[in-house]
Amino acid sequence: MTDRVLRLLRTRPDLAGLAAFPFNFDVGRAYHVEEVHLASGASLEPIAGDDTGGTYFLCGGTAVLHASSEGDAVLLADSVEEALEVLVRLPEWCEDLTAELDEGGLLAQVRAADDEAREQFAPELDAQRAALITGLGLPERPLTELLALSQSAAGRTDPDHVLLNSHELCAYRLDEPFRRPLRDVVLGPGREALDRLRSGDPAAREAAAADPVLRAGVLRAAQYDRRGDDLPLLRFLLEREDATRTEWFEERLLAAVLVASHGQDADVPLLRSATSGQVTDSAGAVQWARAEEMKRYGREVAAAGEFTWIELARRQGRIEHARVALIRMLDDTGPDADRLRELSRALERIGDHAQAARAQFNLLSLQDTAWDRASEAYVLARLERRKGDLAAAGRALERARAAVGAGGTAPEEAVSQWHRRGLGRLITEQHLELTLAAAQTGDAELARTTMAHSRLLLGVIRKESVKALSGLSSRAKWAVSGLARRAPDTP
Repeated sequence: MTDRVLRLLRTRPDLAGLAAFPFNFDVGRAYHVEEVHLASGASLEPIAGDDTGGTYFLCGGTAVLHASSEGDAVLLADSVEEALEVLVRLPEWCEDLTAELDEGGLLAQVRAADDEAREQFAPELDAQRAALITGLGLPERPLTELLALSQSAAGRTDPDHVLLNSHELCAYRLDEPFRRPLRDVVLGPGREALDRLRSGDPAAREAAAADPVLRAGVLRAAQYDRRGDDLPLLRFLLEREDATRTEWFEERLLAAVLVASHGQDADVPLLRSATSGQVTDSAGAVQWARAEEMKRYGREVAAAGEFTWIELARRQGRIEHARVALIRMLDDTGPDADRLRELSRALERIGDHAQAARAQFNLLSLQDTAWDRASEAYVLARLERRKGDLAAAGRALERARAAVGAGGTAPEEAVSQWHRRGLGRLITEQHLELTLAAAQTGDAELARTTMAHSRLLLGVIRKESVKALSGLSSRAKWAVSGLARRAPDTP
């Protein structure tokens, strides 16, 4: 269903003209300078433009996002009606408006800006504003409320309204004041639960005992808000971590650090178990805790690595928060191989194979040895295939073959004995997976070509092929047994 105000602007040329000038919301410019989409995958419709090449978008059928032609984007309002209220009553020429102003101060600042607008380009501003407000049926709410509405919307741009360039996959920028640190988002539940635990709430204790993700948040909150009387609570958390022994050993280690820092003899048996014998007495416990704090568990929240919060966000099910944080980190990452690798793997874990492939492509370009080029190329092939770009996956596998010297003249630095090492199996497996994917999508030429390379790779492996096949995935084995028989012979 079309928004009421948007429908009026599209059917009433007089109102559309007033919105376009002087308020710079032109429904006749409903297009953008480049192809874009929302990181969240929600619908995106250009509904108006401004005279600088910027565009107003309808997100998910309701909210209004403004994107400039220079790469900035911010959520303006939760509806077209609210967006027009902001643009008409707090127009773009009203700069430096802050929430610290009361209604009188805000009104005075807007009037002063309006006076300049009347002198420079809009002598009929008052009549134009009144006509548009009446014609669209906009409410006359206090300016302070309207400004708060606009700033609240801007603060909710991330994570659901992040705009991406569809070709390069980079995110449009958002001013720092409107970006809430991910650590504050993911620490929120832990801080709340910690307060309840400190108050002796039995329900909170039961919840923490049963939920390892909640415990992780509580432990992180306690790490940065330490109190002398927390030892019984910390001991309880460590007992739960030591008893359950989940894959998340980080929390068990953190809980042990927090307990050990108190240096109590009674905690030594528990600490010995939790630290696999690293702690054997109370004095050693304090020394061990200090050493661990120096390495990884300090008291300053700002010093923690961003991947700590990304992983916690993923475990909490805040996938969009994790995705946006990773995308913005990737946008800011230069030729740093270690960071690109970590970004690629983290993006793959949350299922964003397109962004992971973007990171992996940059990572591959930084590799100096044939082994590393082959290793990162086969990962890129996997990501490209999973994102659905089979041709790009084929190009990545071509780079992997070139690196190991398979199927052609081997470069001097090619990987020696690749066919007898795990790398050969992994590259071969990706060829078979791509063959299967191409056959399933009807790309016969790609399936035929990739299958030919698969046969050559398996031929080189020869006697090692049995060992290689034993490690292949079930899908790859099916590709070998089924597609190999059906694929046309190649010279």
